[in-house]
Amino acid sequence: MATAYPEIDIAPLIDHALLNPTATPAQVEQWCEEADRLGFATVCVYPAYVRTAVEQLQGKQPQVCTVIGFPSGATTSAVKLYEAQEAVENGATELDVVINLGWLKAGRTEELHKEIAQICEETGQTVKAILETSLLTDAQKQLAAEICMDAGVKFLKTSTGWNGGATVADVKLLHNIARDRVGIKASGGIRTIDQAMELILAGATRLGTSRGPDLIRKRDTLEKED
Repeated sequence: MATAYPEIDIAPLIDHALLNPTATPAQVEQWCEEADRLGFATVCVYPAYVRTAVEQLQGKQPQVCTVIGFPSGATTSAVKLYEAQEAVENGATELDVVINLGWLKAGRTEELHKEIAQICEETGQTVKAILETSLLTDAQKQLAAEICMDAGVKFLKTSTGWNGGATVADVKLLHNIARDRVGIKASGGIRTIDQAMELILAGATRLGTSRGPDLIRKRDTLEKED
């Protein structure tokens, strides 16, 4: 028996992620074709492939997203800013920035705020702050979220996927903290349509996953069964 879900078109919520270190230019082209054909929000690739993705998606609806300071967040602020600026120069319009978790845990909140605010201000593009929620207490998640929202981010993102993935509990927590001031991106370990829909119903407004086409196929199958 098919699971009953509200009528939610998940395709426009998907960041079609290709963040495998062995990703090739041919795979980037494949991801871009899939994103265009299926109507995804973005293709999310490493900075080295931003220009390739932009060329593939020229004149098409999906945007190009990239990751900054990925996956540790522990590069210097100057390096993160340069990486972000270069990505924007190459055509990226969305930047998923890993926050400096060590600074957060050490109470260096002013430095953390300054780093994120500078990237937001100097690039002028959509910034999603990756909080890596699996490594934080709930109090630290709230502090990180407040700092990043005050710094000007447009989304709070749960995870890189390298240290655990998105959970319904974390999405609900971030959604309650944000109170619709910013979007919530659930990312990491989203492999099934059930997971995707649970995260959306919990408050996620964007999904980061490499399994987007599989999710769409499964959703289409469920609709036919209904």
